Amino acid sequence: MKKYSHVFFFLVSISISYSLTLPSDIQSLKAFKASIKPNSIPSASCLGSWDFSTDPCSNPRVTHFTCGISCISNRVTEITLDPAGYSGTLSPLISKLTQLISLDLADNKFYGPIPPSLFTLPNLQNLILRVNSFSGSVPNSIFNAKSLQSLDLSHNLISGSLPKSLNSLKNLRRFDLSYNKLTGSIPKLPPKLIELALKANSLSGPLYKSSFDGLTKLEVVELSQNSMSGAIESWFFLLPSLQQVDFANNGFTRVEIQKPKNLESDLVAVDLGYNKVEGNVPVNFADYPVLSSLSMRYNRLRGPIPWQYSKKVTLKRLYLDGNFLNGLPPAEFFSGEGAVSGSLGDNCLRSCPVSSQLCIKSQKPNSVCQQAYRGKPTS
Repeated sequence: MKKYSHVFFFLVSISISYSLTLPSDIQSLKAFKASIKPNSIPSASCLGSWDFSTDPCSNPRVTHFTCGISCISNRVTEITLDPAGYSGTLSPLISKLTQLISLDLADNKFYGPIPPSLFTLPNLQNLILRVNSFSGSVPNSIFNAKSLQSLDLSHNLISGSLPKSLNSLKNLRRFDLSYNKLTGSIPKLPPKLIELALKANSLSGPLYKSSFDGLTKLEVVELSQNSMSGAIESWFFLLPSLQQVDFANNGFTRVEIQKPKNLESDLVAVDLGYNKVEGNVPVNFADYPVLSSLSMRYNRLRGPIPWQYSKKVTLKRLYLDGNFLNGLPPAEFFSGEGAVSGSLGDNCLRSCPVSSQLCIKSQKPNSVCQQAYRGKPTS
């Protein structure tokens, strides 16, 4: 009897090794492939190797399912497609892959709405759908994606406003919806967010402090090429982990800068170019200890360039061109090995040395400067 029991377990083990995948996972994979146009699946691509005459999770994968999926035991945990130009919709039956951790369909030609059921996957951590043609709005069901850590929907055709429930995504660290058609304002953001990228949309309104409250880990904010307006208040640059800020090409009219607490800050780069900021160049930027790049080009700034900028050894790039700055530029900008690069042209400065690359752009005509200062001297 013992002899036959060994044979039985051997046969069972063979059966398991060749039939691993949970049937509902296979059903979902079949629906996923069926929603993609067959003529967009190259034979040598990952999807081209998906042949359901074999088991998706079985090993070794010599001729079928050679790439595109990963499994743990009998469950599919990752779908990562190659950029082969696949064209089709995303099947809502993807939600049957309840152990799915990562879905990456980047750089293809998927279109249509993002299925709301996608966000009900309990273990989904990484959702990468960038550079496709997904349309419609971000489903409100996104609040169900409690495990989500990275969401990249950039370079699609997604429209409408952002869901108000983003702050329920307690584990989200990277959020990129750049290059879409989003409108409205920025809602309350997830508490562990490290990177926020929403550039090249149609977002509007001011920056609300309530949207950024509690974001102690936020390092990167990219909001360029939108229609944001109003003031950038001092609380924003005091966010404790902030490193890079890009607000270029918006409609901001005022910037308030306070000295960082205890002169401690990780802020490295700020781009406020091509806005409508008025007033003087904020002198307190010079108190941010590691700031190395600052652009406030093509705004409506007046007055002199703060001399404190020329004493700041970490500042390597400075773009202040296209304003109405007057007076003499600090001489330290044009001497020494650590001279700053950038541009001070197209202003109302006096004696900006043409031998310096900082002054390659000529200054505004006197008539323009006098008009800007209502006929008063621009010294």
